[in-house]
Amino acid sequence: MTRWSFLLLMLIGPWSLLEAAHAHPMDDSHATTEQSCSFGMAKGEGSQTCHVPFPTDCLVADIPGTDKPWTTISKGGKTFCRFDDKATDWKTKITGSCNRCKSDHCSAQFVVRFDCSPQSG
Repeated sequence: MTRWSFLLLMLIGPWSLLEAAHAHPMDDSHATTEQSCSFGMAKGEGSQTCHVPFPTDCLVADIPGTDKPWTTISKGGKTFCRFDDKATDWKTKITGSCNRCKSDHCSAQFVVRFDCSPQSG
């Protein structure tokens, strides 16, 4: 029994240390906050838009390891949703839009992560 306990400890010990190491953020990472807007539509209802609130003194966060905005679009029903290129500058205004709803009900949520840490430079 003690041999099995020792083997189990040898397997679990390094794994738990590895998990603890992943729990700590890297030095160059920043905490993020998120803002969102959402709406619902009935069948046949025309295109809709909503504006994601832009927190004061914040920048849109990039997906880690990329230069792309950290966003999520969730939708339900038969509609096509996207961030509106013409109404979004990613510095002061962000607008989500969906086409006409082609199912009984449609819904959409546009989520944007922001970096509100003190900016250098």
